[in-house]
Amino acid sequence: MNDIIGVRIKETRMEAQLTQAEFGKKLNVSQDTISLWEKHKSLPQVEHIIMIAQLFDVTSDYLLGLKDY
Repeated sequence: MNDIIGVRIKETRMEAQLTQAEFGKKLNVSQDTISLWEKHKSLPQVEHIIMIAQLFDVTSDYLLGLKDY
């Protein structure tokens, strides 16, 4: 599952045309944290999944790989 989350986080960030640092700033995490998520080395906490979904108008189901939209 964390492979899907990492891919979806990166897709969301790229669609918003943000660097990892800019994306991290919006979520109050470091660029290193975003990198770890995208490289499937760690998982975001639930609060960050919710923040990404709300800030970037995607669903948590999409981020978690439960839906394709």
